[in-house]
Amino acid sequence: MTLEHDSVLLLGYLFALLQGLGLLAALHAVMKVRTAQGALAWAIALVFMPALTLLPYLVFGRNRFDSYVRSRREADVAMQQALQAKDWRPWVEKARTAEMAGEVDRVKAVTRLAHMPLLAHNHVRLLVNGEATFAAIFKAIAGARKVVLVQFFIVHDDELGRRLQQLLLERAAAGVAVYLLFDSVGSHALPKAYTETLRAGGVKVHAFASRRGLRNRYQLNFRNHRKIVVVDGRLGYVGGHNVGDEYLGLKPPLAPWRDTHIEVSGPVLTSLQESFAEDWFWATREVPPLLLAEQYAEDGMLCQLLTSGPADAQETCSLFFVTLINAARRRVWITSPYFVPDEAVLAAMRLAVLRGVEVRVLLPSRPDHRVVYAASNQYAEDAVRAGICIYRYQPGFVHQKVVLVDDDMTAIGSANLDNRSFRLNFEVMLLTIDSALAEQVEQMLLADFEQSLEQTAAGSKVNGLQRLVRRLARLLSPVL
Repeated sequence: MTLEHDSVLLLGYLFALLQGLGLLAALHAVMKVRTAQGALAWAIALVFMPALTLLPYLVFGRNRFDSYVRSRREADVAMQQALQAKDWRPWVEKARTAEMAGEVDRVKAVTRLAHMPLLAHNHVRLLVNGEATFAAIFKAIAGARKVVLVQFFIVHDDELGRRLQQLLLERAAAGVAVYLLFDSVGSHALPKAYTETLRAGGVKVHAFASRRGLRNRYQLNFRNHRKIVVVDGRLGYVGGHNVGDEYLGLKPPLAPWRDTHIEVSGPVLTSLQESFAEDWFWATREVPPLLLAEQYAEDGMLCQLLTSGPADAQETCSLFFVTLINAARRRVWITSPYFVPDEAVLAAMRLAVLRGVEVRVLLPSRPDHRVVYAASNQYAEDAVRAGICIYRYQPGFVHQKVVLVDDDMTAIGSANLDNRSFRLNFEVMLLTIDSALAEQVEQMLLADFEQSLEQTAAGSKVNGLQRLVRRLARLLSPVL
């Protein structure tokens, strides 16, 4: 009887300890989680279900990233010293000339958010789908003479991944300085032999990890979702593709894979290289070589690179989308694999509809992450009721991240319409102001819409269980 009494007493103490830790974690969430919705979701779960949510909160919920903030400041100082020695900024200053144009007032907030200049005299080529994207990237790398900078969220050891590996080894053997940065979680399946082969061949390889320091050792959030390639400071690539056979549409059930990348040349490559350098410095505490082209064209379009991440003082990525939506006078078309917008973005869309702007959102018709897809379905249903046009791409999975505003502005990069891109991931988007490119993007998206079905309120009817699953998934949206 004494043993049984002691066991009950011990269980009581353990329960009280667990409940106390849950309360402390809930208080921490209230104080530290950036958004009210996220703080509320975590706090309620931690108070009422501490046994189930304490460990997930340690892994996913902590929103402190002090180590990265300190490292980024160190990187800024080191990079500025390196850039001054390379006579870097005069090129940037020369390319600022178009900033005084009146049309740029529409995106002035983006420039202030970006902490990078709006630059003229750039050229951009649209790359539709994986074949065009990797043909262009591999051709550029094969012609590299000095420096190759490569960054992807995911690198697979499959046919496409091995093609990249072989190409990087060939360039390194030819005396080119080759750098490869990949995300440690996104590329968790990449075997050690893949990177060891590259290092043995002279390629500098590192994984981006947010677990720097004891306090962050359990932190799996804050993934580096950027996709950047820069060759000799003369050609750059940014968009939605990662390195894997599925991005060529070779893996069912999501095939064919629909994605978009762009090729960039011009002064904006200074910004693209600085973004890579910041991430490389975080991983290695070294600044990679940064190059300027010998000359730039006298004509070309305005480009603004925007990088965002959890260490930003403001909600950079979310505000970027809000700014573009608010700038729309006639239309704003957006494509994203996920549609879990925050209140600010959703409100901007609704207001755009009320002032007569055509708001279209192109989404997948099949899931790659079921919980996110369920939440996305609920948001899409609500959006349709608000007058937002939702289209579901039918042939395969749509993964592109593209924004078209009116007849002159486009944005293409890595950011999705979800909380992870808005607040947890490191993202990159390239904003362009050019009517010719906007027309090309329009034709590309019109072809996508022709292969899509518009979602209607009548067609959104689901049974009670599906409705419950969607509502529960939506509750989790602040922490997805």
